Amino acid sequence: MNAGVAPFRVEVVAHAAALPDLRRVRDEVFVAEQGVPAELERDAARDPSCVHVLARLEDGTPIGTGRLTPDRHIGRMAVRKPWRGHGVGDALLRALLDAAWLQGTQAVHLNAQVDAIGFYARHGFVPVGERFMEAGIAHQAMARTLDGPHPVHARTLAIEATQRIIVGARRWLWIRSHALDPGLLDAPPVLDALRAFATAGRGNQVRILLRDAAAPQRGHAPLLTLAQRLPSIFGFRELVDPVDREDPAAFIASDGGGYYVRRLGDPVEGEAGFDAAPRCRQLRAAHDEAWERARPVTEYRALGL
Repeated sequence: MNAGVAPFRVEVVAHAAALPDLRRVRDEVFVAEQGVPAELERDAARDPSCVHVLARLEDGTPIGTGRLTPDRHIGRMAVRKPWRGHGVGDALLRALLDAAWLQGTQAVHLNAQVDAIGFYARHGFVPVGERFMEAGIAHQAMARTLDGPHPVHARTLAIEATQRIIVGARRWLWIRSHALDPGLLDAPPVLDALRAFATAGRGNQVRILLRDAAAPQRGHAPLLTLAQRLPSIFGFRELVDPVDREDPAAFIASDGGGYYVRRLGDPVEGEAGFDAAPRCRQLRAAHDEAWERARPVTEYRALGL
């Protein structure tokens, strides 16, 4: 990401390892700038059990923080003054919403400082109750539900969502891909989940539609090696009908209610859900129709991958 001042990245961090950087930002913003007592800000009782996100410049300098508590409360959102107004807060909040969604959370809440109400409203939060004072600063409780399709905008989230969809599948996975999605379907967590699904001994099936069957073979895609060992589980077909080939969509869906769709075939950008059986049925129907028109990719076995 680029903050205008300098490129930055946001990631989930381990509390103990990142504690010096977390404190550097929070002490500067809350204690020095806003006058919050240090003993109140540091919250040693709950901090270790929270999910923490940290924004850093490319040289590792910490510039922003946020946390998600076990009771789904977003807080300790702080951006150092020189980097405000450049998207750092937006990126931190998106990362926390992603973390909550991946945990299966239905809703999140927070206590917004009054001058930040507009910022949270832009991200779908709505006020709840009356304003109140906290640490000498006026606040407004706000909440947001997470019970609909969730935007996927980062590769790490795409990998985590795909892994969860596979883990949540019962017996069927349907995949539509241009060429086995390098960076996604070859990511170790995804491959591990596919391996576990394929060896579960329940008669599981993975049906994969490809727009380019030759590319994964040329690129020595790791998934092909797994499929060669388990040919009764993995089926591959290549789209040949012009109508099917003109559709750029890519997706994975399961009979467990999880899906991740990239309507324009983008490597990452799309939407996902984990409790969406009707949407999965729609995707399966589209997949099945194209599957009947597609060409079986027999060369994967014949050429020994």
